[in-house]
Amino acid sequence: MDSRYRAFVNFAWLNVGYNLLVIMWGAFVRATGSGAGCGDHWPLCDGQVIPRAPDTAQMIEFSHRVTSGIALLLAVALLVWALRLFAAGHPARRAAIATMVFMVVEALIGAALVLFQLVAHDASLTRALSLGLHLINTFLLIGAMALTAWYASGKPAPELRGKGGLLGILIAALIGTALVGSSGAVTALGDTLLQLGVLPGGVSQSINRDSHPLVWMRIIHPVLGTLVGLAMITLAQRAVRYDPAPSTRRLAWATAAIFVGQIFLGVVNVLLKAPVWMQLVHLLFADLAWLALVLLSATLLARPATVTVPHAPVVSGSPAR
Repeated sequence: MDSRYRAFVNFAWLNVGYNLLVIMWGAFVRATGSGAGCGDHWPLCDGQVIPRAPDTAQMIEFSHRVTSGIALLLAVALLVWALRLFAAGHPARRAAIATMVFMVVEALIGAALVLFQLVAHDASLTRALSLGLHLINTFLLIGAMALTAWYASGKPAPELRGKGGLLGILIAALIGTALVGSSGAVTALGDTLLQLGVLPGGVSQSINRDSHPLVWMRIIHPVLGTLVGLAMITLAQRAVRYDPAPSTRRLAWATAAIFVGQIFLGVVNVLLKAPVWMQLVHLLFADLAWLALVLLSATLLARPATVTVPHAPVVSGSPAR
């Protein structure tokens, strides 16, 4: 691979890794009840560019805003670089544009949560739905970033003609995984509010018909997660039959293994009564499961190996057209 493309691929994967860290830190903000650390000010923190003599909650929230701002700048750099390096229509270029769109949406959702005070001890349905949507957009963001690196490395573009049945299965798998992830975000919110004493009964309480909807999610989410996780085993089997190439086989079974591992981590999370560190580990593996499924989908929908997607030439440092 040309050194220019290799450098871009490395930068794109760096974006993916860095954003996973930002996501983890955002979850830590929520789990520690520090979301209101900067008050209802955005983008300023408590009305200041840099807070003076901040307390712990403010430092946690302010650091998350700083790391998120860096993620935004990295996404801008990724987009500009992709526009200069790849011709119009190249899948890496399209993925980089999608990355920028989802990054802007991510920032707007984060701003809305702060400005409408859907943070800290808020236990409203609006906050729960917002966090679910936030998680789905986060999935789309890191998925687009991963595909930017994937296609920039020379992987073939998707070819949808004649793949209606396969496409339907993969869309169902992606939607199911997104629903499990969003329900997990809402469940984690409920665990946090229970631990902070905002919701009565604590994390060890029994669940009955009078329980708060966020408490009920502690049953709904594991059921959804288990069903989707087990379905991934079937998907892996079908993927291997559809494309028996060793690389596809490894990716398919790695995807299934991560999903099944998530079921195990979910059980451990419940047994340990959802400590903050375990919530972060569970979220990280949810992100990895999503990324694995996205790349598996891209592999299965790719053009035949005999068809290549050439890199666009770059002339005198100008964008390829």
